[in-house]
Amino acid sequence: METKDIILDLRTKKGLSQEELAEKVFVTRQAVSRWENGETIPNTETLKLLSKFFDVSINTLLGSPQQLVCKCCGMNLEDCNISKETNGSFNEEYCQWCYADGDFTLDFWKQYIKIGGIEKFEEFKKQIIDEFNTLLCIEGLPKIESLNVLSGSFVNLEYRLPNGDMVKFLDDKASYLGSQLECEFGGDRCFGIVANMDFLLVCTYEKNGENPELVIYKKR
Repeated sequence: METKDIILDLRTKKGLSQEELAEKVFVTRQAVSRWENGETIPNTETLKLLSKFFDVSINTLLGSPQQLVCKCCGMNLEDCNISKETNGSFNEEYCQWCYADGDFTLDFWKQYIKIGGIEKFEEFKKQIIDEFNTLLCIEGLPKIESLNVLSGSFVNLEYRLPNGDMVKFLDDKASYLGSQLECEFGGDRCFGIVANMDFLLVCTYEKNGENPELVIYKKR
């Protein structure tokens, strides 16, 4: 759908006249008419007001020209899982589980925002990716291209040691950089990689993390 059709549809579902919608977003009835006729589209500030009023993202109002992805965890974003600021407006850069009420929910992300901001955080991710690709030579492991921020409870698998003991290496309450990759040789097992400031970890596992095996745990 185009923006003109989306605004008309949303207004109609709300049971509002063009004049009533105009009052809600501080424009004239003629402006609303021009939007719905496809003559113009709302400016940036008005799009923000429409987004908050209709409870849809600006991306949706514009006809979904982009596939939004959470910059923290990499999840595909839709209106139902996009984060919001304290004033109720959408923050279309993050999902609701990584960012809520004006703040990041994961400690790892918060830490890097605090010490150097997003640019420093991205530099650190590139450094970790480079270490995985150059320091570890693991047969079948593809080249790592990107990393997501993941909750420890999601990636903290339990491994069986040679002596039979079962052990976990991570903290359920912490967060880490990680990703899942298919083995270059195919098969039913995937590679899982996890890292933070202290270590690099590579493991393999079957569907849904079943039967995990530790490949390497390396201190940085």
